[in-house]
Amino acid sequence: MWLKEKFITHVAMEARGIWKPVFNILEDSFDVILVNARHVKNVTGRKTDVQDSEWLCKLLRSGLVRGTSSTIEVRELRDLTRYKRKLIQNVTSEKQRMEKNTGGCKYKLSSIASDTFGASGSRIIEELMKGKLNVEEMAELSKGRLRKRKEELKEALMERWRKTTSS
Repeated sequence: MWLKEKFITHVAMEARGIWKPVFNILEDSFDVILVNARHVKNVTGRKTDVQDSEWLCKLLRSGLVRGTSSTIEVRELRDLTRYKRKLIQNVTSEKQRMEKNTGGCKYKLSSIASDTFGASGSRIIEELMKGKLNVEEMAELSKGRLRKRKEELKEALMERWRKTTSS
């Protein structure tokens, strides 16, 4: 490898863009330091990648680079954590979108159930999607605390039905 022929032992690279494949290739042969780009900013003005790499090299040789040389396990765990966070955000976004879209319908579960997507809410939503549910059947699908308020649930659903049919 060309870097080894030049007796390079350490590599510093900014953690931006597509750095993971390069990092993975180099980490077996060199001491690779991943640097936060904000910590190694050079003088402002016209910059190029070559100037940035020269500046990073000077900082590395001077011992002024603070970075992480994390293990592959730590990086994979971080990737999984970020992915999980993204999935949770997507689920939350879809739930909010569904709440918004059902706002114009005759059934607004959030006005009745504390957790629209809990056990009762999920059962009711499934039946609503089939399109065959009336107020009585919906109240029968309730569970737990909502089941104790079955009459209140029926009344709230009927009230909602009256408002949408009379307008």
